[in-house]
Amino acid sequence: MVALTERAHPYLDRLTEATQCLASRGPDHGATYRDGNVGLGHRRLAIIDTSSAANQPMRDASGRYAIVYNGEIYNFRELRRLLPAPMRTQSDSEVVLELFAREGPSMLQRLNGFFAFAIHDRERGSVFLARDRFGIKPLYWYEDDDAVIFASEMKAILAFPIRRELDHVSLFQYLQLSYVPAPHSILRRVHKLEPGCTLTVSEGRARVERYYTLPSPTEPTRAVSYPDAQRRLAELVESAVARQLVSDVPLGAFLSGGLDSTIVAALAAGRKADLQTYAIGFPDRPLYDESADAAAAAKALGVRHTTFPVTDDDLYRHLFDVLDYTDEPFSDSSSLAVYLLSRCVKPHVTVALSGDGADEVFGGYNKHYAEYMARRSRVRAGLVRAASPLWSALPRDRQTALGDRVRRLDRFARRASLPAPERYWRWCTFTDEERVLETLDARLKNLASSPEYAARKSACTQWIDGGGINDVLYSDVQLVLPNDMLKKVDSMSMANGLEVRVPFLDHEVVDYAFTLPSHYKIDGRARKRILRDAFASLVPASVLHKRKHGFEVPLMDWFRTHLQALIRDELLSRDFVARQGIFDSNAIDALVARLYSDRPGDIAPQVWSLVVFQYWWKRHMI
Repeated sequence: MVALTERAHPYLDRLTEATQCLASRGPDHGATYRDGNVGLGHRRLAIIDTSSAANQPMRDASGRYAIVYNGEIYNFRELRRLLPAPMRTQSDSEVVLELFAREGPSMLQRLNGFFAFAIHDRERGSVFLARDRFGIKPLYWYEDDDAVIFASEMKAILAFPIRRELDHVSLFQYLQLSYVPAPHSILRRVHKLEPGCTLTVSEGRARVERYYTLPSPTEPTRAVSYPDAQRRLAELVESAVARQLVSDVPLGAFLSGGLDSTIVAALAAGRKADLQTYAIGFPDRPLYDESADAAAAAKALGVRHTTFPVTDDDLYRHLFDVLDYTDEPFSDSSSLAVYLLSRCVKPHVTVALSGDGADEVFGGYNKHYAEYMARRSRVRAGLVRAASPLWSALPRDRQTALGDRVRRLDRFARRASLPAPERYWRWCTFTDEERVLETLDARLKNLASSPEYAARKSACTQWIDGGGINDVLYSDVQLVLPNDMLKKVDSMSMANGLEVRVPFLDHEVVDYAFTLPSHYKIDGRARKRILRDAFASLVPASVLHKRKHGFEVPLMDWFRTHLQALIRDELLSRDFVARQGIFDSNAIDALVARLYSDRPGDIAPQVWSLVVFQYWWKRHMI
């Protein structure tokens, strides 16, 4: 943190306490640094150079600079050759620090990896912060007239006596999306540094600048041939996996049996003969259990594989661990599965490779295919819309194959005819604006028409042009990837002291992907087309043709059993809601009544987002 006035200096006395809030992210060492009005705290997960010499906060050889750093720089050994010898450690942290001392902020262009770091310049009295290109590592910051405070998680900022003011526009977006999009957070004055950006605190003010911009999503007029594109993509992904195998501690890989994780595992196994892969199975949820597919893929690849069976009871037993760790409302319920997987894997390895990011970059989601159909196949889209009364009348839920199919058809029918930017927003949401507004207190009913909400929503959809599907993938990389998928993986893995690496988000891979036309990625027959074809000889045929699976936590079952008292008597009780002054008591009563009726419909995500918010509110705002 940086104290801007004398009134903020007592904040520095909370530095050790705030740093301790991040202990699960860094269970191996903790320390703080203070110099004048600047305080830095660090918790270390030791991966590269595990010796105490590489502990942080770390000062450079001159003593002018000090760093706290979270992440990994995969090309640190090549960068080390640019620096004068000798160096005191074998760590990537020292390379980042000495590179900054030598080159300043321009050194960011050299880094291949994921990171969030802060560097104090004693001579200039400034602090420089940076976040990686795609937001794999988080970075929050708070500013008022007295101080600037920054941390990897909001809980460390909340350890200081800051002003806690709810941001109602953020709440409105959260209740639709299940997360708050950067650069905002659920609290006014607390911000998220956006991916590819830096923050400089100097002379009493904070300045944000961008150092990286993803290549334009426009369709290339002259594209490389499809066979050449496959070869180049395969080379880039293989190089990314090879770089990300660097580790001084045990390293393994997640293997779900799907295309993305199998590609990563296959490439890793080609360079690491003793690779161990891991998956979780859901014996109580056969619709979502891919453990047999994962085991079959592992056998075909010739790697040692472990499956951890997870029952519904196991999921529920750790539900409150996840809720207690959540320092900003975040209601993507699949967080629980990531938490359990990380918890099971951590005793075996400290680093795990993952296939995350490929869906957003190459078009792997159902919504990508739905958007493709809405744009390219107007006849089929019209037939689905014409049957809209049928989809609305049939049961829609996520717990059965038929109910989930009906749910998706109904969702498509209600969105297909919307303008492209609005349609994209609706694909991203779990609960429509209208349904959220119904639940809000009267004084918040005008949020949907407020200029601030319009500006934030426009910022999330600004790249949508209705042409090729590249604009949707580009928007996902800017919106969904850092705010939902990467947030989920980082927080749930780091809650267990596990580092997860994502080779598909190597910036060379992503930059190249956005030079390719969208029909290389998705067409009427296949999603992630070029990824399948580029690695067809490497992964089993069963994986190439496997349908994508999701995972659904049994929320509705829990709402009607274990969580019923918590919902009815506490979090959504009429008394609590009325005293809180955020929601409409009558509307919440009606929602709860519908939840416990014979036909609740697909309201589990809406109820869950309210439960998560209310739980967070009671922990952090009362």
